[in-house]
Amino acid sequence: MATSSAAHNQTAQSGQPDLEALKARQHGAWSSGDYAVVGTTLQIVGENLCEALDLRSGQKVLDVAAGNGNVTLAAARRWCDVVSTDYVPSLLDRGRLRAAAEGLSIEFKEADAEALSFADASFDVVVSTFGVMFTPNQDRAAAELLRVCRSGGKIGLANWTPDGFIGQVFKTLGKYLPPPAGAKSPALWGTQARIAEMFGAAAASINTESRNFSFRYRSPEHFLEIFKSYYGPILKAFDALDEVKQQGLRNDLLALIGRMNRADDGTIVVPSEYLEIVIIKR
Repeated sequence: MATSSAAHNQTAQSGQPDLEALKARQHGAWSSGDYAVVGTTLQIVGENLCEALDLRSGQKVLDVAAGNGNVTLAAARRWCDVVSTDYVPSLLDRGRLRAAAEGLSIEFKEADAEALSFADASFDVVVSTFGVMFTPNQDRAAAELLRVCRSGGKIGLANWTPDGFIGQVFKTLGKYLPPPAGAKSPALWGTQARIAEMFGAAAASINTESRNFSFRYRSPEHFLEIFKSYYGPILKAFDALDEVKQQGLRNDLLALIGRMNRADDGTIVVPSEYLEIVIIKR
C-alpha cells in the first residue's frame, strides 16, 4: 500500500511506528521462501481448533491470514462453507492445490486481514492460526474479525505465546534486528490480557486454553535449514545480517533448540506453547 510522504513525516514526528511501511516489510518476508513447507507441519493445530469451535456442517467459515490453509482444510473436511484468505497469492495457490488433492470445494480469495472485503456479519465462524497475529495494526485486525462475524458467532484463534518456543525465536531475532520502536509484538496475541483488551467489549465469552505444538525435525540443523530457507521472517533476518552476525544468530537459535528439545536420539521434538482462543461474539 502506498503512503504519502506527509503521512510518513507525521508518523515520524509523532514517534509512532509507520504501520504501512511495516506491513510492506512483512508482506515481503511472508512472500519470500515458501511458508507452506513449514505450514503443512502445523495441520494438527487447525484440526484441534475446529474441534474446540465445535464446528457444524453448513456453517459459513472465514479463514483469515490462512497461509496454505490448515484451518481452511480442517473446516472443509467438516462440510463447512469455507472462504480462505491471505495477502500472499502464492500461499493461496498452495491451499488450492491441497484442496484439489482432497476434492474439497473451497473459495480462495486474496484479502488483507486489516481491511477484509466482506460485509458485516457475513460469517458464522472466523478463524486464524498463527496468521492474524502478525498484522502490524493489531486493533484494526481484531476489529475486522469482529465486524465480519455475526452476533452469536465464534472467532477461533491459535497464537504463539511470548514464552513458548516460537515466541523465544522471535525474541532471539529481535536481538539482531530490533523491531520498529513502538511496534506491538505479535506474541501479545498469545496473552489473555491482550485478547481481552481487543475483543472483550464485543464478546459474550472468551475461552482460552494453553496448548503445545511439537516441532519434529531430523536434527537441530535440519530445523534451522528449513526455517532459513522457507520461513520468511528467519530467511529475511539471515539475509539482512553480515557473516559474523549470521553465525551468532545461528548459534543462538541452536542453543535455544538445545534447551527446549526433549528428544535424546539426535532428532528434535520441541514443544512450542500457543494459546487456543474461542470467542463468542455478543
